[in-house]
Amino acid sequence: MEEMLKTGTTTIGIVCKDGVILAADTRATAGNMIVDKRAEKVHIINDDIAVTIAGSVSEAQLLIKLIRAELKLKEVRTNKIPTIKESANLLGSLLYASLRRMSMFPAIAHFLMAGKDATGLHLYDLFPDGSVTRMRDYVSSGSGSVFAYGVLESQYNPEMTTKEGIKLAITAVNAALQRDSASGNGIEIVVVSKNSIESVLKRELNYSLEK
Repeated sequence: MEEMLKTGTTTIGIVCKDGVILAADTRATAGNMIVDKRAEKVHIINDDIAVTIAGSVSEAQLLIKLIRAELKLKEVRTNKIPTIKESANLLGSLLYASLRRMSMFPAIAHFLMAGKDATGLHLYDLFPDGSVTRMRDYVSSGSGSVFAYGVLESQYNPEMTTKEGIKLAITAVNAALQRDSASGNGIEIVVVSKNSIESVLKRELNYSLEK
């Protein structure tokens, strides 16, 4: 199980006073081999939700398709848009069922979810075992998270704006890229604000960024 829970990536979620930042590197690996230098790890699910992925790519892609369909179906059935808490719990249930499904090729996925609803802006950590935790400041996942946390712990400010949060996300991901061989090549950032979800940055890195 310990080997299964190792995920070669760095994803970050940051709660700012005017929005939530989701960021990730763009390297996909298979063991020691780099299989994709432009992997998409931040996905916009609908007009209210975005997620980051870590772990098995096939598992994550399947669960993204399922959560999109389930949220749309829930909206049609209830005639109302699901809250972010409901959406997070639904994805958590899918993760719980997926991990416990008998398979010749066990796979795991770890999600960070950011979203907006009538109650405000939210950030959730959805662990591969199906647990759902609301984060009120920041969170990171993947093999590079230990390095990202060092930056987040020392530089995070709950009163920071999304503009400041973007700079912090770049610094944190870059710190992971410097030391974690399974993270690298680029960075992508999505900002969830009260009125929109926007992809604000996607570029390759040269392992040296200006702050």
